Amino acid sequence: MSTPNAEDAEGTTADSRKGTSSGNTFFGDVWVNFKRWNLKAVRNPFVLVVSLVQPIIFLVLFTQVFGNVAGEAVSRGLGEGIGYETYLVPAITIQVALAAAITSGIGLVNDIENGMFEKVLVTPMNRTAVFVGKTASEVFRIAVQIVIILVLGALLGADIATGVLGIVGIVAVGILFSLWFVSFSNALAILTRDQESTIIGANLLQFPLLFLSSAFLPLGELPGWIQAFALFNPVTYGVDAARSIMIDRDVMTVIDVSWFGGTLDGVVPGVAVLIGIDLLLGGIAVYLLSRASSSDVK
Repeated sequence: MSTPNAEDAEGTTADSRKGTSSGNTFFGDVWVNFKRWNLKAVRNPFVLVVSLVQPIIFLVLFTQVFGNVAGEAVSRGLGEGIGYETYLVPAITIQVALAAAITSGIGLVNDIENGMFEKVLVTPMNRTAVFVGKTASEVFRIAVQIVIILVLGALLGADIATGVLGIVGIVAVGILFSLWFVSFSNALAILTRDQESTIIGANLLQFPLLFLSSAFLPLGELPGWIQAFALFNPVTYGVDAARSIMIDRDVMTVIDVSWFGGTLDGVVPGVAVLIGIDLLLGGIAVYLLSRASSSDVK
């Protein structure tokens, strides 16, 4: 038989739990997770540096070592007047988005392994908000990294024909591209619950996706089987949309659209495809997160 004091204590506990739960808002949960993941990144900058250094190496090496040979292929594919630096920078911005998105799943696995993910699951926070907040923090860092690549590209001689608005547009395309791979790496993390498996699985896709696309050379200069693969490769749509903005001309190679006129014919189809992939993979990631339970991650 419970005493009045015990009953009062139970009632107070129940009221406090109810108050805590009702005090949570979706955007509040998003903000909490946004801050937490950014603080975690600041405390472990090594992953951020690695995800940025590799694309920078690609940018410098490809422009300095292969610039003359690749430049001839670009001239044949897109016409005279477009330097290889200008052609390559949009591809490197997409590579940055891809490399940074890989770290998203690694961070989640780290949370699973140290028990933090389990603690988050038992809080009253909305699980969709948990994923959105985490993704928002990664999008913020990806945007900063893309700007760094654009500045470095300009120093190497790349020309952004659309100016400041073009920079904003390229950053937006890079972010839009990154969302599907962020979702994929997080889904992989939840399914494998193992850091090595997540890293290997995500990295195995990175280079085939990059090289079997229009990232480094015009598709017309590549074998037919690569052109066929590029049709189903998200990198192609991200790179061509960013490159259309960079050059201020329609350079979309896998979808022929003439509804909008000029640059938008190369941007809109790529953006539309990326949005579709983002919604599909994002839905899968949120579903897996919502199905996760503390017993799943022990």
